[in-house]
This record gives sequence, structure tokens and C-alpha cells, in this order.
Amino acid sequence: MTPTDLYRIRDFVADFDAIAAEFAARSRAFEARARMRIDVAYGPRPRETLDIAFPEKPEAGAPLHIFVHGGYWRSGDKADYRFMAEPVLAAGGIAALVEYDLMPGQRLPVLVDQVRRAVLWLQANAREFGADPARITVSGHSAGAHLSSYLAARAASEAQPALPGLKGLLLLSGIYDLSGIPDSFLRHEAEMTHEEAANWSPLDARHENVPRIIAYGSDETPPFHDQAGKLHAMLAAQGQHAELVPVAGLNHMSVVLDLADPAGTLGRRLADLVARS
Repeated sequence: MTPTDLYRIRDFVADFDAIAAEFAARSRAFEARARMRIDVAYGPRPRETLDIAFPEKPEAGAPLHIFVHGGYWRSGDKADYRFMAEPVLAAGGIAALVEYDLMPGQRLPVLVDQVRRAVLWLQANAREFGADPARITVSGHSAGAHLSSYLAARAASEAQPALPGLKGLLLLSGIYDLSGIPDSFLRHEAEMTHEEAANWSPLDARHENVPRIIAYGSDETPPFHDQAGKLHAMLAAQGQHAELVPVAGLNHMSVVLDLADPAGTLGRRLADLVARS
């Protein structure tokens, strides 16, 4: 009997491919009607680009929200997540979606650095596209939540990396203990080493005092429940503001649809985070 791999999401989500196709379809529909700047470079590498989406009637000094997609560090494209801007625009914010390189072609520290540089670039250039650089929030899903966590944290092996100033983070269905990844089904896809896993697990990082919403779906597999709870408990023990938000009836894929829905449980939380920033 083949051992169960709790990280192989498609084994636990019967309509995995249909939901993934819905991400892409909703993104195509969104980009057809939205005002966007596509593939803005934040660095020299081909995938060091980002998209920016604007509300119909943007106000000067609008809040800026940034989304970082998942894909277990080895897949994913921001073009299939443009629909994530919906709740942000509904709250009067400007939305940005970050692209980054993929493993195994690049190593994990490169991905962390790229997401940091993308947000620092957005902060430095915010006023040029009508956003307030002091009103920045970020969300990420799965591996994107892991990468987003390092916008307000540093690995134990790091000295003093440049980090952006953030008003809040919404970390959705993240992986915060990477120790199980090198020996999971991803060993031939991401090729994460045990050293990378040890160096870049958020549960072992030093965290800045930035308000966090740590969310996950009740129908996700145990690692996503357990690690969200551990991250929340660790931050709370440090006196940091962190809220644990389990959402009933959602799995690792359907949580993304809920976050992108202005009327969804997570979509409402995202819109409120943006509006209050």
C-alpha cells in the first residue's frame, strides 16, 4: 500500500483540476474588464515582474495590497491569479500580483529575496501609480504564504535583510515547517534540500511585530491545520498580534476562491484589512 502524502493536495481535492481551471478562467474574465499594468519589471530576471490592477475610480493615496501565489515553490503563474484583486478593488485599494522564479531552477533563498525585492520596489514606487507607500498589506497562499511570511521575518542565518514596512499580513494555508517537504512527493519537483528546509522554516524564524491573520480551511490536511496553529501560538507567546482563522467547509483549493470573493468569509476579511490599512 502506498503511504499517504498529506502534502499531495490533488489526492484530497476531487475537483482539483476544475478549480485550477476556474482560477485561470476568472482571471481572464477579470483582466478583460479591469484596468491593469501587466508585467512591470521589479528586477532583471525574466520572471521578476508584477501586475498592478486599479479600481474604477482610484483615490489618491489608495491602500496597496500585494498577493503572492502558491504552487509549492515549483509551479504557478501570477496571470492565473489576477482575479485575486477583486476584494482589493472593492475596498478601494490597488492590487499587485508578484511573480518569482521557480524551484528547482532557483533555490529557495532566491525566491524569498525576489518577493522581498518586489514589495520593496512597490513601496518605493507606490506614489507613481497612486498608492500610499505607508498603507501596504500582503496576502499569500500556500507556498506564497510561506514566502510572504519572510516579508516580516528573517531566517536565523540572516543578518539584517531589507524588509518593507507593512500594515498587515494575511497568510492563507501556508507551510511554516518545511521539514517534511524534502521527503514528500515534491522531492523530484522542487528538490528542496534538508538544509534549505531547516534554514527557511518560519517556525524557526525571527518575526517582526506586524499584525497577521493566519487562515486555513477546515477541510485541509493535518499539516496545514497544525502548522497554522503552531505559528499562531508562537507569535502570541511573543506578544504579537496574530489571529487564527479556520474557515469551515473549505479545502486547499477552495480557500483561494473564497479569498477572491468580496462576499466570501476570507474575501471580506481581506477587504477589511485593505480598508483599515
